[in-house]
Amino acid sequence: MSKKQPQFFNRELSWLEFNQRVLDEALDKSVPLLERLNFLAITGSNLDEFFMVRVGGLQILKQQAVPTRDHTGLTPGEQLAAISQRVHEMTAAQYRCFGEELEPGLAGSGVRRLRPADLSERQKERVEGLFERDIFPIVTPMAVDARQRFPLLLNLGLNVAVRLKVEETARSTPESGPVRPSKHFAIIPLGSRPDRFIQLPEEAGYAYILLEDVIQMFIDRFFPGQTVLEHAVFRITRNADLSVREDMAGDLLAEMKEVLDARKESSCVRLEVEKGTSKVLLAFLTRVLKVSNPSRDSLSIPGPLDLSAFRKLASLDQFPSLRYEAWPPVPSPDIDRKTSIFKELANRSIFLYHPFDSFEPVIRLLQEAAADPDVLAIKQILYRTSRNSPIIEALRQAAENGKYVTAIVELKARFDEARNIGWARELEHAGVQVIYGVKGLKTHAKLCIVVRREAQGVVRYLHFGTGNYNEITARLYTDASYFSVDPDLAKDASAFFNAITGYSQPHGLVKLQAAPTSLRSRFLELIESEAERRRQGQKALIMVKMNSLVDAQIIKALYQASKVGVKILLNVRGICCLRPGVKGLSDNITVISIVDRFLEHSRIYYFHQGGEPKIFISSADWMPRNLDRRVELLVPIEDAPAQKRVISILDTCFKDNVKGRKLLPNGQYERVIPPPGKKGLRSQEALYQQAVEVVRQVQTASRTVFQAFRPAG
Repeated sequence: MSKKQPQFFNRELSWLEFNQRVLDEALDKSVPLLERLNFLAITGSNLDEFFMVRVGGLQILKQQAVPTRDHTGLTPGEQLAAISQRVHEMTAAQYRCFGEELEPGLAGSGVRRLRPADLSERQKERVEGLFERDIFPIVTPMAVDARQRFPLLLNLGLNVAVRLKVEETARSTPESGPVRPSKHFAIIPLGSRPDRFIQLPEEAGYAYILLEDVIQMFIDRFFPGQTVLEHAVFRITRNADLSVREDMAGDLLAEMKEVLDARKESSCVRLEVEKGTSKVLLAFLTRVLKVSNPSRDSLSIPGPLDLSAFRKLASLDQFPSLRYEAWPPVPSPDIDRKTSIFKELANRSIFLYHPFDSFEPVIRLLQEAAADPDVLAIKQILYRTSRNSPIIEALRQAAENGKYVTAIVELKARFDEARNIGWARELEHAGVQVIYGVKGLKTHAKLCIVVRREAQGVVRYLHFGTGNYNEITARLYTDASYFSVDPDLAKDASAFFNAITGYSQPHGLVKLQAAPTSLRSRFLELIESEAERRRQGQKALIMVKMNSLVDAQIIKALYQASKVGVKILLNVRGICCLRPGVKGLSDNITVISIVDRFLEHSRIYYFHQGGEPKIFISSADWMPRNLDRRVELLVPIEDAPAQKRVISILDTCFKDNVKGRKLLPNGQYERVIPPPGKKGLRSQEALYQQAVEVVRQVQTASRTVFQAFRPAG
């Protein structure tokens, strides 16, 4: 390959291409309109987090003049410049999608956004009454001056900037010269109000007006006796790349609270301003908000700011024709809901694939364990969960019922820190022993151990997962669950859990592999094993499904395996720094990405191993943070039925020619299309239909009962 062409893609630009694939779903006319709006909103929230974390971190490196380059040779400053160019292009595409396609299409289907000029007399009266009653008494304008301390504005909150005319108060004199009016500005913070979408009376359909439009309709009422020259909506994004100095933290809980407070005042990494804002007002905002590079870090927005908020509108349920067909999770036929979960799991392993298979058995395991008098202990790792989590409630109930309950709670789960702190305190008050993760690492493994006293002795029921213990996201993300009572896995799981709670290293694990101790070396060993088999003339195959592929050492090992002829199929949803299809380097590597109605989140690893495959699920991606800076697990899937299903899932994903995109050597993605005359295969639809069909077959078999005819008499 050319010396000028790096072997890796830049991580940040690769992530932006992932967000483009999400945007492509918003642009896809075959997707229902409200679902398209939802995809567009996701691109907005994705960019928010990207700026808070990735761009924020790069800006810190640039300001500190850290002499570092990424694997493609780019400095932080060069990366920021490339990011800015791509984000400006993406923002323009987002708002073309919104303004030229989605908003007109939704209006034609009965979902109309009204501007002030569109309002009927009845609607104007409604809006004015609402303003006087519910908005004006609450919202408060603040006069601001560049020479004084600028008020603290909420990260990602909406604000209205106002420029006011100031009359001359003194006449000019020959000695003093002409007296010019000083510039006079004010800010009206709207924050992240839940009532941004204000529904208005409409004969048919759904009509709404945005809160900021109502504010601007009556802007003069905030400044009686003054002349409003200009007003514009703006929003700032603050740097969230602030971390705990655990080597100096005596109390991790207190230190995390300090980090959350620090984020509220961190630097502005992005300024979004309504298109048409004057140079005078824009210059004022960039100055008082200390935007270091206005041309790079400020964006002119040709539409409503904060597209992520439109997820609320996308959830309207009175327009079923504008939504996807419902795919309710299917109860697994392997688990009888009328029978105790412990009886169902006794002496066998069960594999579930969410959201096609219901997440209910995971919740039921905890709920039954909380109430079962034979359950002695529950041990669980919690990274993220829902607001009103039934799992948290089950742990609380178990502790109150006298069971020994230990929860490892990761306080450093980004953007869920405050929630985790809150329910960690609740669990402690209920009697749960709470461990706040591991010093210097994030505990990201997904594990639950239920210890139960039975006739044959103490049995440990295990649940491993690739996703969080969150029943909400379990309906939105594709993730794997694995239940087992395997004694070796049970010993490993207990040793792993106790190592975390005891701040020691897990030793002597038989089947599990853990990061940051042995996971990287195990993956490298498995890749090299396939390469060695290929050198010996055997069939060699690696199939992997993950969220991100960044780790340079793993990528280099895959390149070496490809060079000797190992066939490598990678299903990477998001970031992929590996460059596939390069002659002499990665000829045998194919990378696809699937973006569809469910977020692809499962991590599955398959190695052919001479026909005796090694198959694993994991909480870890192939990223340095997962392999080196997090506590992760790699779990073997060894029973034949589960292995068969996992291989089927991988095969189905790699055959997707409807929602699959193939990564090209130049970093672009192209849609995989069905061959001429062949029907398209959409993997998520196929997996759902397979789950439904299995249940149908089981139900049909259970109804097929032969009854002998006996004559009356």
